[in-house]
Amino acid sequence: MKPRRDGLAAAAAMLVAMVGSVVLSALPSAAATTPSRAMWVWVWQDADSVVQLAQARGVQQLFVGVPPDVTSSSQLTRLRDVVTRARAAGLRVDALGGDPGWVDDPTWAVDHWVRPTLATGLFTGLHVDVEPWTTPAWTSSQSTTVTKYLMMLDRLVAAGGGMPVEADIPFWFDEVKAGKKSTLDRETMRRVSAVTIMAYRNTAAGVDGTIAISQAELASGAALGKPVRIGQETNYLGPDPTDVKQTFYGYTVTQMHAELARVDAAAAASPSYAGTAVHDYTGYAALAP
Repeated sequence: MKPRRDGLAAAAAMLVAMVGSVVLSALPSAAATTPSRAMWVWVWQDADSVVQLAQARGVQQLFVGVPPDVTSSSQLTRLRDVVTRARAAGLRVDALGGDPGWVDDPTWAVDHWVRPTLATGLFTGLHVDVEPWTTPAWTSSQSTTVTKYLMMLDRLVAAGGGMPVEADIPFWFDEVKAGKKSTLDRETMRRVSAVTIMAYRNTAAGVDGTIAISQAELASGAALGKPVRIGQETNYLGPDPTDVKQTFYGYTVTQMHAELARVDAAAAASPSYAGTAVHDYTGYAALAP
């Protein structure tokens, strides 16, 4: 879950950062409300620990990893346990899944993930993380890959039978063309119920902070009437400065939550803003208080 493009155009980023700073100072009441927070849960050992962490850190929604062919999987019992406990605690639980290979084989994704997941009756929505930019075809034939990705989303949504489908996208999808007159962020939003932007930065403000790099997708969401979450990373990504700035690994929960509060205050000005999402349970649980 690591976007692989770093930064926006300098002039645009500077303007956005200035606007973000003004919004921060102009919205003191935003911090008085309780912002929505979600959390990816790819793996876990103990269902109670997941729920307790969510409650302690103000998380209201979980994206819980679901394996292919879950109805015949040995993990079904554990999955049912964590969903049952989460729901009893008042948390919403969506099914989490995805693989770059789905772009080339959406039929497999429908038959082996969407339909079995729906058959469990456990979830209130589907949350997909496909990441087509990680494939070799993204470099060699981007326009074709974009078309396939959007067709895949159409297939998943249709197979969902009306269940909400949310997709993870990187903050730079607004820079990727989708057809002659549109961009990939907008075409993704047209198809799904909501998106989560992987706007991974460990600072909220600044020309390269979370607020600045989220603005284009928030604007697209507002124009299309689609909810937009802002995702934040907590896992170790590597020692390179570009990796380091994308995660709260090594920070305390107090430090991270201070930055999230700044994001909430600034993004509250957008009608599309739907709160933050933390990637993921493992990294979040490992942070010191």
